[in-house]
Formats: sequence, C-alpha cells, structure tokens
Amino acid sequence: MYDPDCVVQAEPGDSLGAIADAEADEIITIASLQAENGLADELIVPGQLLDVCIDNGLDDISGEQRLERNAAVLAEETFASVVAQQTKLNELLVPYGFPEMPVDGVSGPVTQRALCASRLALGLPVNRSDMAPGSDEEQLLLATTELPIPPNVATEGRWIFIDLTCQILLTGDGPDRLVNVFRTSTGEAGYETRLQERTRAFRFNPALANGGWHESSIYPVPEDNPLNGNMYKPLYFDNGQAIHGANNVPTSPQSKGCARLTPADQDRLVAWLGLADLGGSTYSRDRIGVTVTVRGGYELG
Repeated sequence: MYDPDCVVQAEPGDSLGAIADAEADEIITIASLQAENGLADELIVPGQLLDVCIDNGLDDISGEQRLERNAAVLAEETFASVVAQQTKLNELLVPYGFPEMPVDGVSGPVTQRALCASRLALGLPVNRSDMAPGSDEEQLLLATTELPIPPNVATEGRWIFIDLTCQILLTGDGPDRLVNVFRTSTGEAGYETRLQERTRAFRFNPALANGGWHESSIYPVPEDNPLNGNMYKPLYFDNGQAIHGANNVPTSPQSKGCARLTPADQDRLVAWLGLADLGGSTYSRDRIGVTVTVRGGYELG
C-alpha cells in the first residue's frame, strides 16, 4: 500500500461507524469513508483495505491522485456555507421588506434570488448562481454589515429599480437612502417588461370599488381572481405595463409584462409614495413623484 498510516484493514466485526469512532477525527464519518473508498453502501468485509485519510487528494492505498474532492466533505462544507449565506442574507434583506427565508442549508430558487440581490447591491457580477464556499464574493457578503444601494441605480428624488436578472424591485429616496427590497415577477418570454431608464410613473389606480383589484382589459381573469392579468392597485410606468400586486409572485418571470409584487408589498409601496389615502385614480406624474428604471435580463439556467 502507498501510505500505511492512512490505511486501515477491516477486522471481523468491524463497521464503518466503528472505524470512524476509532480514528477520532471529526472529518472521518461513515459518509466520508464511503465517499473516499467508493463504497455504494456501509457494507465492509474482513481484510478489506480502507483509506482513512479523508480529502487529502490521494488514494492512499494505490498512491493515485484523486481528481475530485471527497463528496461527503464537500457537501458538509457547502451546507455550512449556505447556512452562513442564508443567515447573512436575512440579516441584510429582511429589514427592507424581503421575506425571511428558511435557514436550511439548501440553495434553491429563493436563496439564489437573494444571492443575486446581494451581488447587485455589492457591485458584483449579477447572476443567480450559487455562491461558492470560501470565494471572494462570499467573503465580501459575510463581511457586509448593511446593504448598500447598488452602483449607478440611485438618483435624485424617489426611485424604483427593477432588476430582471434577480427578479427583485428596489425603492429608494435620493442617492443615499434605500427603502425597500421586494421580490417581483416580471414579464415572461414574449411579454417582456421593457428596459428603461428613469421613466416617470404616470398613473395610479387604487381600484377602490373592487377592494384594490383592477381587472385588466387585455388579460382578464375569470371571476375576478387576483392572478395573472388582474392587478392590485397598479402603478403604471410604460403604457400598459405597471407595478401591481398579485397573489402569485414566483421566482421567475411569469407576468404579461408587468412587475408583480405581493399585495402586502404593493400596499407598502403605495404607502411609501403617499398614495394610500387617494380618493381615486390619478394621472399626475408630480403627485405620484417616482421614476422607474428596468435593467438586466433573465436567462433560464
């Protein structure tokens, strides 16, 4: 054998659990022994040689170099890293209205949207990929104590910024004050939310006669069900495209060109704009007093 100090020969009655306990090293577990030795299950037989030097880049029985890291160790590192990322993302985003995500060590679409939002804010390349454990961008994220306004986003006065890549919507007041970070779902393929820079919102409809729900004339929904084309308190910024509440706000673009928020988030947006007590629709750009910028692009991945 290549390195006798790293190899154990199984004795009668041995198990992977017993060998892991005997080695007294936290990296040596049943799962990591299985991965290091290419075992499909926990079954071992007397006389079998087992590599117990976990994740050292070598097969210590043959001396051959391993081309991949120990899968069990890598999974543990990734789990711990994602837990740390989720904890930090909640710390940074929840104060701005972003829903608190479960800290479960699983990086799915919800975590990936939050990671994308953090990259946008920190001036990193904007994407929804997982964040590699120990990477420079992870270290920057974990060292951040307060979410900054993304570069080249803020302007004088009140502003709304929609990022199509992340599927998030930010609001702020002037160059120094971030107010909200909301999840959104923008226009699906064929009905894309149009890119624009600092367009003044021109119409707000509180739909007072229907509890805030305005039925779209182009994409009506049967029985006034508040999904898809039906819009809760729409704020228009580009012809028929609006920011509006909807009961379904997925992590991908699934609207007909508008930017969806949850009804609660739309209420928060409307209150921030000082429009909550408006007695009816307004077409006054000055009364609404906010610009809308749309950037980015969503790619399936």
